Amino acid sequence: MKKEFDYEAIKGHIRGILEALGEDPEREGLRETPDRVARMYGEIFEGMKYSNAEIAEMFNKSFEDGFSGKNDDIVLVKDIEVFSYCEHHMALMYDMKVSVAYIPNGKVLGLSKIARIADMAAKRLQLQERLGADIAEIITLASGSPDVAVMIEANHSCMTARGIKKPSAKTVSTTLRGRFETDSALQNRLFMQMKL
Repeated sequence: MKKEFDYEAIKGHIRGILEALGEDPEREGLRETPDRVARMYGEIFEGMKYSNAEIAEMFNKSFEDGFSGKNDDIVLVKDIEVFSYCEHHMALMYDMKVSVAYIPNGKVLGLSKIARIADMAAKRLQLQERLGADIAEIITLASGSPDVAVMIEANHSCMTARGIKKPSAKTVSTTLRGRFETDSALQNRLFMQMKL
């Protein structure tokens, strides 16, 4: 169920923000800013158009033929670079690295699909913790595996550029589902692989 952006409304609101800041939206440097921002929002918030199930359907390319992995083989894609925007301040979450692990359940996802899932889920107004949960849910839907782990490390400009202004502060979150949540030996293997 694709939701359409109202580009004209966004342009009007951006113009209003410029005026509220005391700027003249008709001056040369700002004349096209409302249109540019509306188009940028359409791109950086593309994930808001889709549900988790729709994203899973978009990126569920998998391979079943010839896969004979053991039932505890871990597939790990580390350090997928994405960015997102915090829903509290609409501030950039940057230098964001997402790592996704899952135990295949008879099929494996195309590796680029894992990166595309992380990227699309990040293109929403987000909380880092929810982003981990969203990616885990989408990977489960796309792969058919309940055993998923997502680790995210990021800087948040709402902490680094405003408020407390701590530029070296990083936020790390871990989302564990299925056996990654309950099997400590599997968790240890995963965290060892993360360090490689």
